[in-house]
Amino acid sequence: MSDKEISYWLMKSEPDAYSIKDLEKEKETLWDGIRNYQARNFMRSMEIGDQAFFYHSNTKPPGIVGLMEIVEKNLIDPFQFDENSKYFDKSSKRDNPRWDCVKTKYICEFKNIVTLKELSQTYTSEELTLVRKGNRLSIMPINKAIALELLIKLKKN
Repeated sequence: MSDKEISYWLMKSEPDAYSIKDLEKEKETLWDGIRNYQARNFMRSMEIGDQAFFYHSNTKPPGIVGLMEIVEKNLIDPFQFDENSKYFDKSSKRDNPRWDCVKTKYICEFKNIVTLKELSQTYTSEELTLVRKGNRLSIMPINKAIALELLIKLKKN
């Protein structure tokens, strides 16, 4: 067992595009299609063994629905080179790719979700970037103390 302290993240996906049920069925997936530089840079900071809360966005109600683990990092996002993909980036070059991704592994789906409304009633925007007005990032770090609080709350449900 490694002595490395894990970091925690929140990763958003619209459930009609890719849901926690999809990840459960597939067991592992590339977390690809990230086309925001700040989100990409957060992803580049991830380490193998880090954990990420799976967040369903653009649904009613949005919220944290599951947990996954980062199992591979620094992978090239293949869709940046696929002209038929909505994630195609004509400026990205095979010898100098602009976009990369991580591979995530399913850990669990929580019995109940923690909704965005509950999160915004519990945490300030300084404590949890997710509740900041206008926040559109699909990947963001979660403070370890807050992550542990969320895990306790979600596992009790």
